[in-house]
Order: sequence, then structure tokens, then C-alpha cells
Amino acid sequence: MAKRQPSLLILSQVFWPDAAAVGQYMTSAAIEMARRGWRVRVLTSGCGYNDPTVKYRRREYHCGVEIVRLPLSSFGKRRFLIRALAAALFMLQTILRALVMRRFDVLLVSTSPPMCIVAALAIRYFRRTAVKFWVMDINPDQLIALGHIKPTSFLAHAMNACNVMILRRAANSIVLDRYMAETMNRKLHTPVRLAVLPPWPLEAHIESIPRDQNPFRKLHHIEDKFVFMYSGNHGLALPLDTFLQAALRFKDDPRLAFVFVGEGVRKKEVDRIIRDRAMNNMLSLPYQPLEQLRYSLSAADVHLVTMDDRMVGIIHPCKVYGAMAVSRPVLYIGPRPSHVSDLIDEYHCGLHVNHGDVAGAAHAIESFAAMPLDQLVAMGRSGRQLLHGALREEVLRGQFCDVLESGVTSTPHTPSPATPSIPAS
Repeated sequence: MAKRQPSLLILSQVFWPDAAAVGQYMTSAAIEMARRGWRVRVLTSGCGYNDPTVKYRRREYHCGVEIVRLPLSSFGKRRFLIRALAAALFMLQTILRALVMRRFDVLLVSTSPPMCIVAALAIRYFRRTAVKFWVMDINPDQLIALGHIKPTSFLAHAMNACNVMILRRAANSIVLDRYMAETMNRKLHTPVRLAVLPPWPLEAHIESIPRDQNPFRKLHHIEDKFVFMYSGNHGLALPLDTFLQAALRFKDDPRLAFVFVGEGVRKKEVDRIIRDRAMNNMLSLPYQPLEQLRYSLSAADVHLVTMDDRMVGIIHPCKVYGAMAVSRPVLYIGPRPSHVSDLIDEYHCGLHVNHGDVAGAAHAIESFAAMPLDQLVAMGRSGRQLLHGALREEVLRGQFCDVLESGVTSTPHTPSPATPSIPAS
């Protein structure tokens, strides 16, 4: 008798074709699980995460993955309360949908949005399915650090209680770095072992394009410039002020261009400084389509990565991997130690500056701009070589999907080599 096809249900507020990073990683994992012979279904939002005016089809298939999009699940990111309302409505809809679905073996849920944890706990209670918990950022820690809620508030206690419950009930939990593992384990009286797997580079969409062959540089008239780029979410936990103040010192420097690609609440800081200080060598651009990502990322000579000093062990900026994938060095403005500073210290793939050190950031900008080409290339190549080895997409995504498959008796796939050993909690 043929084995029953195992099935996976994914809860994710963002998914293909949305450009948000969480959706891209969820999509990559879903496609790999479908390739392995799983029936994969995704419950996601019916409109764009950053731009709710963008509407998607209510139901469709993509690379073997069944996508079901839910209404009233995204109203944009401009205000915290609006985002919370959308997340709550998404959570309620996913619970109701999951309870009437036919059998599924594994439920994958992440911390984006945090309320999906509640949905996963409710679904597990009624359906008795195995839950796999993907920790992409940690709340209430982030909300507390940003001043949105108080550590003594009811919401903080409730969210911490949900973290403890899902850590203890999930079949497996995956975090992005060792600092996040320490944060999650501090929430438990009896710590559990966690899979530590960084996000993988999206190699199908990222490759290094030579400067003189890059249409992005020509389109935006930066062919002959030394380009510093910030690409991705301009979030509250990713401060830009130190770099922006340093960039002001080069506003009349014809050698340089400062390019900011993406969206988020801090994007208005960039737009304001361009407008108020007449920064003719600074560009503000929206998210680029996924098929254009190789060109936009390769247009940079140096990529900017930032992280709030309070966010070590709470968030994991993935921008560093995009820079490494296109063989570009990084200018990291943030705390040390952190996962980004660890990469820079070990692989010499960039420079580090502390927040508030505007003079240090200006010196780093000048150092990069004056750096001999062979030294700049060597720094970028060092990061790229890491992605060809331990951080290769095939390796990391394979290990992640092995964790999803672990414990399912009807798994049709042979586990990838070097899969981390993660006991059930």
C-alpha cells in the first residue's frame, strides 16, 4: 500500500508574491516541502503587507503550493494599532479555517505576526497536530525595547506566557542565531534545546551583476558613483540616524550616492532629509520586484546594515546575507557582540561603527570610497565564500525542511546531511 502523502499547513501573514522578507523565506521553504512530496497549504493575507491597496487572488497554486488568501488581514504598516488589528483578524481567520480543514500533519508558524502563536496553540489544542515554531523576532521584548508597551503590562505578560507555552508544546523550535536562543531560553525555568539556523540567501533571485552591465545603475543615473545602499525594511528597530548624519557631510561630494530601497516607518526620515537638506546624491526608492533584486543589490558598492543596541537576541537583520550574496562588503552600525559583528570579525567582510558615532561613520564612508578596488573586492568575496559553504541556500533550507519533516512517520524524503539534532520539547 502506498504511503499517505504528508501535509503541511503554513500560517504567514505575508507570502509570495509579496516582497517582504518573511514572505520570501516562507515561500522558499514551502516550495522545497512541496518538491519533497508534501501537500503544502498556506493561509496568508489577501493584500500587500506594506501596501494594502495591492490585491492578490483569493486562491491559487504556486510551484505546487496551495495558497489561500484571507480578507481583512493587512491594512499597511503606518500605525501600530492598525497592524495589531490586522494581525488579530488574521489570527481569528486562520483558527477558523484550520479547524474545518482536512487533516494536516505539521503546522508551521512564525513570530511574524506574534499573534500567530495564539492561533498555533489553539489549532494544536483542537487538532492535535505537530507544531513547528520559527522564531524570526521576539516579542514582547521588541515592543518593550521600542517603548510601545511596558514590561509590567498585561500584554507583555500575555505574550511571554504564549512564548513559554509554544516553546514547551512545539515539536521543534528554530531560532536564527545563538543570541535569540539565549533570549528564548531565559523565558523558561527549564530551558529547551533549539535549532539555530540562520536564514538562507535567496540564490535563485540574487547574483552579482558587474557594475558596467547593471541596468539599475543606469536607470537611476549612478553609473559613475560609489554607491552606499540600504535595502529592505526601514523598521523602528533598525536606526538610520547615525548614517544619515554622516552622509550629510558628503552632500556635495560628486563621487558618492546614497540609495535607500524599501519601505517602513523610518523611510520618512530618509525622505525628510532628502527634501529638507537638498540631498541631491541621495535616492529613496520603493521595494523592487523580486526578479529585479539581483540588479538592485548588485548596484551597491557597500551595503548598510543597522540594528538598535537593544535588539541583540531579539531580531536578526537579514540584509547582511543579501550583501554577501552579491559579493559586497557591509558597513554595520549597531551593537557588538551580535550576529552581524560576529560575521564581520570572523570573515572580515565589512566595517563596524557604533550608534551615535557620526564621525566614525563618516570615516568609514570615506575609507570605503578611498579603498583600493582589490581590497574592496576581497572583502566582498570573503562574505560570498561563506555563502558558498556553511551558509549555502541548499544546505540551510535543506536542514530547515528536515526539521519540519522530523517526527512524521510518512515522510517521503531522505534527510539532508548535517541536519541539526533537535529533541522535541
